Amino acid sequence: MRDIVQLRPIELDTTRRRLSTCLTIEDLRRVAERHTPRPVYDYVYGAADEELTSEANIAAFRRRRLRPRVLADVSSVDTSVSLFGRNLPFPVVLGPTGYTRMMHADGEIGVARSAARAGIPYTLSTMATTGIEDLRDTLASAPDLVTADPDLWFQLYILKDRERAYALVDRTWEAGFRTLVVTVDTVVTGNRLRDTRNGLTMPPSLTPSTIMSVGLKPGYWYRLLSGPALGYANFSELGASQLHQTAQFFDPAINWADIATLRSRWPGRILVKGPLGPADARRAVDLGVDGLQLSNHGGRQLDRCVPAADMIVPVREEVGPSLPLVVDSGIRTGTDIAVALALGADAAALGRTYLYGLMAGGEAGVDHALTILAKEFLMTMRLLGVTSVAELRKRGKELLAPDRG
Repeated sequence: MRDIVQLRPIELDTTRRRLSTCLTIEDLRRVAERHTPRPVYDYVYGAADEELTSEANIAAFRRRRLRPRVLADVSSVDTSVSLFGRNLPFPVVLGPTGYTRMMHADGEIGVARSAARAGIPYTLSTMATTGIEDLRDTLASAPDLVTADPDLWFQLYILKDRERAYALVDRTWEAGFRTLVVTVDTVVTGNRLRDTRNGLTMPPSLTPSTIMSVGLKPGYWYRLLSGPALGYANFSELGASQLHQTAQFFDPAINWADIATLRSRWPGRILVKGPLGPADARRAVDLGVDGLQLSNHGGRQLDRCVPAADMIVPVREEVGPSLPLVVDSGIRTGTDIAVALALGADAAALGRTYLYGLMAGGEAGVDHALTILAKEFLMTMRLLGVTSVAELRKRGKELLAPDRG
């Protein structure tokens, strides 16, 4: 019996033990749900109105069927890709998420450290709970990171107060960020009913329901209350507000002239992020943007919006083969990433996917999420019979069965 029964050593570290049971992003999501207060989990998981767009985003990737090549010798496979002149080990960007330190005390810094170790870009949100300079300084003083030159992007909401927005842009450049991602689908806040019903505020307030949850999720509250106070790190003068009331920041009057102004002010790379159809994509390119991020905000803005995956082919046909095209909204597996690239994208941006890892295990959970996706992506490439990302993109039409909708 000793020869055939292998007993695993007992893992004493609770986080590592928890993460060791997670083989997929869905596993991480379930663990995150168990260990996070309901209002915080709902903020991450939820979407606008009936949440149809959020469901459709995932379904749009899952309905694609693959036609693998066989006998292709996939003993050596290169998953790397070049994006904006930087070589990424695999085609993933960590996208912007607001209030990240509300999900776990490791917050934006933990996510950025994980991205730096993986050699992929990290995008700091306008609505971050860690300031621009704090993130830069913390990463600069981290000797354990693989790269001494982390690829930092900044996501900008065009605010009602344009001078405040421009000041953020200037601070970002001075802090060493070189890619600006301008989100254009937040002229008003989406109707996120979960947040309204939960009365979720930033910073979280101790209502009777949250006091009750302290006993149910003591580890979460201990980490939150023992760290720095939560708030809008880039707007320190603002007080608490309910998350569904952030429309105070946004401006229904934003238009293409704002993109032109930002292009003239920002010396680095600019991506426009939003649900861009071919006509809007062409207009953005004509204004001199360096790339596009196809997104419907993960279903958190306009419900019943076209899935991001369905925008890749028509936009790629409009802008041509060379413009960098990033896609988010609905990516949960390494196979989803492969499908996105086969459709014509250059890289996938993640949001909820890494947040589930963060909520399940902090910075180590983000590492674990990226490890899962990298393994799945490599496996999918091998089973598809391709040996490089370039080949995956070149043979995309051959590898995807016709989409029946």
